[in-house]
Amino acid sequence: MEKRPKRRRKSTTYGMSTIPLHLMLLPAVILLFIYRYLPMGGLVIAFQNFDITMGIRAFWESEWVGFDNFMRIFGDDAFTRALRNTLTIAIGKMITMYFFPIIIALMLNEIRISALKRGIQTLVYLPFFLSWVILAGIIRDILGMDGIVNTLFFSQNPRFFLGDPSLFQPMLIITNIWREFGYATIVYLAAITSVDPEQYEAAMVDGATRLRQTWHVTLPGMRPIIVLTGVLSLGGILNAGFDQVFNLYSVPVRATGDIIDTLVFRTAMVGGQFHVGTAIGLFNSAVGFLLIITANGLAKKFAGYQVF
Repeated sequence: MEKRPKRRRKSTTYGMSTIPLHLMLLPAVILLFIYRYLPMGGLVIAFQNFDITMGIRAFWESEWVGFDNFMRIFGDDAFTRALRNTLTIAIGKMITMYFFPIIIALMLNEIRISALKRGIQTLVYLPFFLSWVILAGIIRDILGMDGIVNTLFFSQNPRFFLGDPSLFQPMLIITNIWREFGYATIVYLAAITSVDPEQYEAAMVDGATRLRQTWHVTLPGMRPIIVLTGVLSLGGILNAGFDQVFNLYSVPVRATGDIIDTLVFRTAMVGGQFHVGTAIGLFNSAVGFLLIITANGLAKKFAGYQVF
């Protein structure tokens, strides 16, 4: 019998050529450790009656109170109101930012004039590069008492749009779409370009219209990125956008505009109750972690796709 040549085992060691790539990654890892992992040691404050006057010694010499801070926030009406507002705003943003960019990406994909397509992409993507400090100033110039809307349409009886509690949450959702959907649209457009052109050719041979090609070819090709964005978005269900809300809300709209993040800022940084603010923040993070794990399991079960 002829002896079969032995298969050469693939080397699992990394070559010297990968060292520059790891060195390029090192600054990002260091920053991630400093700003994401190192501060997690401060979570012990949530279980203490933290006394900042002790300085650095407060982290181990403050009185340990167990879960008293959590019981305190769960019985606070301000926390209940902030939690309700956070869920309402965050879910509204998640739903609109899940479907709206997909629809816009599909519409842009149908434009055959390259210059027009690139121009629209640039216009919708531009607000993403502006901070909420700048955008809040623009929104105030548009919706303020002496803004463009009141000047053109309500000159006789100006409306205080930014101070109306019933309009504040819809305004947050709409302005969030204005800033964020351009970035998400480009992500979906990139997913569309990865669809095999032969599938479109096969659909055309079968007599499929452009609408049917979109439904049976384009959307299934986008499914992995759609599932991915859906899973990742659930982790931020208690994140209604501190930068946006903080730069736009005021005392008249606190009933509908106060969210968990602004409550943490007001409790810890303004009121000096760092232990209570840390407890609220830890609760927020724990719920987000559980939701993203659950969403990842559901995505694996029903869509056959998982992030981790």
